Amino acid sequence: MKILVTGSKGFIGKNLVAELRNRGYTDLRLFDRGTDSQSLYDFTRDCDFVFHLAGVNRSKDEGEFTEGNPRLTRRLLDALRENCNYCPVMVASSIQAELDNAYGRSKKAAEDLAFAYGRETGAKVLVYRFPNVFGKWCKPNYNSVIATFCHNVARDLPIHINDPATVLTLVYIDDVVAELANALKGKETRYGEFCQVPVVYQVTLSRIAELIYEFRRSREKRSIPNMADEFTKKLYGTYLSYLPEGQFSYALNMHVDDRGSFTELIRTPDRGQVSVNIIKPGITKGNHWHHTKNEKFLVVSGQGVIRFRRVDSGKVIEYFVSGDKLEVVDIPPGYTHNIQNLGNTDMVVVMWANEPYDPQKPDTYWLEV
Repeated sequence: MKILVTGSKGFIGKNLVAELRNRGYTDLRLFDRGTDSQSLYDFTRDCDFVFHLAGVNRSKDEGEFTEGNPRLTRRLLDALRENCNYCPVMVASSIQAELDNAYGRSKKAAEDLAFAYGRETGAKVLVYRFPNVFGKWCKPNYNSVIATFCHNVARDLPIHINDPATVLTLVYIDDVVAELANALKGKETRYGEFCQVPVVYQVTLSRIAELIYEFRRSREKRSIPNMADEFTKKLYGTYLSYLPEGQFSYALNMHVDDRGSFTELIRTPDRGQVSVNIIKPGITKGNHWHHTKNEKFLVVSGQGVIRFRRVDSGKVIEYFVSGDKLEVVDIPPGYTHNIQNLGNTDMVVVMWANEPYDPQKPDTYWLEV
């Protein structure tokens, strides 16, 4: 299938092209600034589908809106018409097409051209009025508040909010791309004469800023945002994509002694705590029990034994563990337990506890197994 993508180097274009390639589409005709006009004519000669994403969405010169939106759309449609190619055409518009400003008027004019072309030729025309789109590869300090907030907060730069109560209507780039991929197969989501991305979020500026600052602090707190909330999950991924390249990593606080080390990796309010425990050869750690707290141990390197004894019993239970055979051992409440390194090298254990350690309420009682 031959697919023409205009604006292929723009925010939506780059994401769409990447996903089309992921899905096995290889014959892509990519048109962007710097591509000569003849190429546009040549690309439209035999393409099977057009994603018209190119346009101007920010300029101090109203003429640039006219040139980059309705005039470019006209050039594209004229080329298709001259080549007698009436393949489906998707047109990226904006919710601002409803507004009486320079940008909105230019997008409305492009829409009108597309709809007229469809009526004249019978070609299938899909006009999407996108709200604010956010996600990776969007240019900060341009026309996306989320891109700007993520970029600045990740670099300890200030952000500016005129009205914290302002509500933004948002769509996530992966949801946009998924919808466009469906449109390519004739399964677009229609609302009246327009098409839309079905997954939409409405969030205040204050909430967006609050979440992004929380993401930054999460490294220090070793916390993970609420991944059960779809918007938070998508915004967190977006924030990470704006980290400076020299700041992908961050140090953890290792508690080291002659027995090895203990390092907390992640703590959450509702999903517990994950830590890495390194145990020297011959060393035994633990010998304690919990009323309610429970844990999971996973030895990923080395070999050892985990011993249990119910606090009201003399019977000792042993589980031999090794990094050569990954298996999780549950640590139930009411059993005193320890773990011993039986090998000649450090044993590495990934540990999960159902709750972060609280020194005010440790629920941990020393007792030899």
